[in-house]
Amino acid sequence: MRLVVDLVRGKNVGEAQAILQNSTKHAARTVLRTLKSAVSNYMQKHSDRQVNEERLFVTEAFVDGGVTLKRMLPAPMGRAYRMRKRSNHLTIVVDEKRIKS
Repeated sequence: MRLVVDLVRGKNVGEAQAILQNSTKHAARTVLRTLKSAVSNYMQKHSDRQVNEERLFVTEAFVDGGVTLKRMLPAPMGRAYRMRKRSNHLTIVVDEKRIKS
């Protein structure tokens, strides 16, 4: 997931969506859904003023480790191997590009 997030960090929202739609990584779908949700939340939060989606860009994007489920797999001679099913927390923050005046 961190490889995919590194591709879109600091990019324009339109460019980031194009990168994610054309990526072959499995995590790209999850990152794309989260990015669309972040853009939608930004639009709803700032509905009092006119916000152009072309001026939005990804300011922060990071992945933190989540809960790890621990399971046991049978192994030869009555032993067991531990299998760890990892998860993660994805955070994407979008903001408007400020025009210098």
